[in-house]
Amino acid sequence: MRKRWILGMVGVLALFLAGCGSGDSGPTTVIVDILSDQPSDGDIAFDPVANSFTVTQGPDTLFFGIDILNPNFPEFRAFLDFPLDGSTGYPAIPLNATIVSSVLKVSVTSVEFARTIPALIDLVSYPVRGLTPADFNSDPLTFPDGSFAFLRIDFLATDVGIDVAIDVTSLMQEAQRRGLADFQVRYLLDFVPNPTGFVGIDDQPTVAITAPRLTVEYF
Repeated sequence: MRKRWILGMVGVLALFLAGCGSGDSGPTTVIVDILSDQPSDGDIAFDPVANSFTVTQGPDTLFFGIDILNPNFPEFRAFLDFPLDGSTGYPAIPLNATIVSSVLKVSVTSVEFARTIPALIDLVSYPVRGLTPADFNSDPLTFPDGSFAFLRIDFLATDVGIDVAIDVTSLMQEAQRRGLADFQVRYLLDFVPNPTGFVGIDDQPTVAITAPRLTVEYF
C-alpha cells in the first residue's frame, strides 16, 4: 500500500513538473542561412555628367559610393537578393513564420577615399530577372506606419578583409509581413552633406565563405 502511494505521488509530481516546463518554454525556433542569388545581385552607376546609368548584373564584386578617381564622379548603388522561397536550393522561410531575428553578413573587399563611410540599407523590391535604371532612385518599401524601411550603418576602413554583420531584423520582419518571395536590399551612401567613400562587397557565388549571407531565426 505504501509503495502504491509513493508511486502515485511520483506520478503527480512528474505531471506537475511537466506542466511547469511546458509553461516556461517558448516555441522552438529554427535558424537558417541563405546565400544571395548572385545572378540577381548587381550594382547601378549613375554618371552625373553624361546623365546616364550603367547596370552591372551579377558581378563578383558589388560597389556602392562615389568613385572620385573617375573624372565624372559616378555614384554606385549595390543590390542584393535573397530568395525566401527555396528556389535557389537554400531553406525556405514559411509564409506563416514569425521572424525572431535576422543578420546580413557581407565581406568587404575595399573601403576607399574615407576612413568612415555612412551608408543606408534600404528594403526594396526589384525584378529578379534584372535591375533597371529606375531601381537606382526607387523609393524603399515602407513599414506599416508609412515610414521608409531602411537602416543606417557606418563602413570603416578597418572592415576591409573581414565580415561585417548587420542586424536587419526589422527589414526582414517587414519583408515577411508583406509575404515577399525575396528579401532584397540596396546599399547606398547616406544623404549627408558632401558624402564620400567607395565600398566593395565580395559576391563570388563559388566562394560560400565570403558570399553575402542572410541568417534568419524564426518559429
